[in-house]
Amino acid sequence: MIDLHSHTDASDGTFSPAQLIEAAREGGVEALAITDHDTFAGYDAAVPLARAAGIELVCGIELSTKLHGHSVHLLGYFFGSNGLGGFREWVREMQASRRERNVRLAARLRELGLDVTLDEAESRGRGMTGRPHFAQIMVEKGYVGTIRQAFDEYLDESAKGYVQRIEPQFTESVGRIRKAGGIASLAHPVRVNGNVPELLPELCNAGLNAIEAYHSDHREADVQRYLELAEKYGLLVTGGSDFHGAVKPGVRLGTGAEGNLRVPREVLDRLKAAA
Repeated sequence: MIDLHSHTDASDGTFSPAQLIEAAREGGVEALAITDHDTFAGYDAAVPLARAAGIELVCGIELSTKLHGHSVHLLGYFFGSNGLGGFREWVREMQASRRERNVRLAARLRELGLDVTLDEAESRGRGMTGRPHFAQIMVEKGYVGTIRQAFDEYLDESAKGYVQRIEPQFTESVGRIRKAGGIASLAHPVRVNGNVPELLPELCNAGLNAIEAYHSDHREADVQRYLELAEKYGLLVTGGSDFHGAVKPGVRLGTGAEGNLRVPREVLDRLKAAA
């Protein structure tokens, strides 16, 4: 069993790197990619733990980018790349942008009458505090009943408390990943605002070389559609659960939502061969 999309508490997951590796070991996950948002901290901490557990650990990252004015997530995978020095520095710049957004988000929530502070959020998210950490506080203080409600009413892009973050352009982000020797994959395309088949020629011209066909949000018909698009455009295929722990309680490492995920081993073999 393999899972190429997971998150730790170094970004917006609830499992520490150690807990994630242990969950992978217990669940029979033989190969795991940690793809935290805008940070390699979870991956770095997990390297010796995965080695001790006999799990093949893949270096990954998930970036929030802008495409035609909408947020689109991009996965980067790095197999034995030596070109990460400059890329890591760029990622640290993205982290600074995230914190500046969090300052404005805390202020916006207070304007709406919610007693939620940046310090409280950062005590949960540390260096990679994000909207899920604000949502946790809102649930704890009784402003909403669930994290999903917090996003629906306050934190999603169309909600009243949303504060935009300065995000890199999709094209630039793809270029950065490719220059660092990585594979750039369109994350959970079912969530992309726009017609993915119509967008793909543009994205491929920008250097995109993979698409996440397997994901917990994808139905069987979605998987087939994205596999066909990958073949049509000569793209590699990636896939994973998008595991976040308690933030997404219905999603299990390796098997997705209610067992709907199975990423074939050859997916990883082809990625490694291409890299």
